[in-house]
Amino acid sequence: MRTKTISWLCVLLPLGHGLPAWADDAPAAAPAPQISAEQLSGAVKKALDDMGFQFDGYLRSGFYGSAADNLPKGQYQLGGDLQHYRLGNEGDTYIEFGVGKKWTLGNGVSWGAYVMPTIYNGKTSASQVYGYISGLEFAPNLTLWAGQRYHRVQDIHILDNWLMQDGDNYGAGVDGIAVGKAKLNLSVSSSGSYANDNATPNNARRANFQLTGIETNPGGKLTLTGAAIGGDFAIGKPGAALGLLHNQKDFLAQGVNNSLFLQTSTGHASLSGQFYNLDSSGAAQAGARQNRVAEVVDWQRGRFGGQAVLGWQTTAPDNAAKYRDSTLGGRLSYGVAANVKLLTEIGLTSRDTDNQPLQRLNKATLAVAFSPNTDFWTRPELRVYASHYNWNNAAAQASLTTFAANGRTHANTFGVQLEAWW
Repeated sequence: MRTKTISWLCVLLPLGHGLPAWADDAPAAAPAPQISAEQLSGAVKKALDDMGFQFDGYLRSGFYGSAADNLPKGQYQLGGDLQHYRLGNEGDTYIEFGVGKKWTLGNGVSWGAYVMPTIYNGKTSASQVYGYISGLEFAPNLTLWAGQRYHRVQDIHILDNWLMQDGDNYGAGVDGIAVGKAKLNLSVSSSGSYANDNATPNNARRANFQLTGIETNPGGKLTLTGAAIGGDFAIGKPGAALGLLHNQKDFLAQGVNNSLFLQTSTGHASLSGQFYNLDSSGAAQAGARQNRVAEVVDWQRGRFGGQAVLGWQTTAPDNAAKYRDSTLGGRLSYGVAANVKLLTEIGLTSRDTDNQPLQRLNKATLAVAFSPNTDFWTRPELRVYASHYNWNNAAAQASLTTFAANGRTHANTFGVQLEAWW
């Protein structure tokens, strides 16, 4: 009670009058507890979760420049799925906002809705709009859904490519079927989407499965994916896809993770499990037989983090020459101060087309990044970067309408970019 007495005396005594002598020896009032931004964010998220709200999203944007007039600010690549090393090589603005709400109906049943509007370089769309219901008495552990949704398994972040996914079309499915300790997702889709003016190109349909969480060894899990494609194709054939992914934690050393992708597809099925080349406007827009092997390592050990990839992909189109894409590169991150990282990314890519010269394109980027901490995956991250690209004459001849216009064989770009997810 002594501290309370002192506080009242502070109010009641007139200005200029001191406190009694004994008050000088009283303990100081305890300081108000400090709440960190991380604690506040966690408390807000928990409150939203308790109310059934979901907010997530992604953002990249900034200032993009080049060392010479009329040079593209980004997107330097030969065109393959494993070719786009993205650090300092985007030159665009992309935003997605995910908003969802879940309602509890009683007896364990709940349902929800989710929408994800997107903006890409000023063009608006919606990548996801779907609803779901779960906790039904006959299937308490399953989730039934319908609409358009991402059904993603895993990407290679430094290449900005989801190598295993289905979705991005009108569809429906069931998630969470128990297969031992693994989980099975099943879905069916048509070829329309919210971003597609023609809802039925080739009247295509597909069925997909994703079997995830198959335990194989200590720290290792296996994922299997597949797709079957049918339709009334003006050009090309029905197709199928099959994929295998093995993830290994603490690969060779603690804090190192390894992912091995093995994928194959035919016809109008893509390697990822989606539709491939449904537009029948030209003879080249047909199916293909494709194969892919990709080895990905990411790590964080102290201040040193990063991701590296080695990949090889072959594509044999129905009506064009066969080509082979290869890639080797990585991004390294090193913390030099509490909120400062040094980044570097190097990508070596090539395309070998039958009866044509070998194309090569290489890029290197240096950047200083500012973020809440120095871990590789920490976002938001604001980067100040400079990039250099060079390519051979074969790549220049194949890219005259894009980065190699006017006979260029090299380019330099720079910029300031913010990337964030939440």
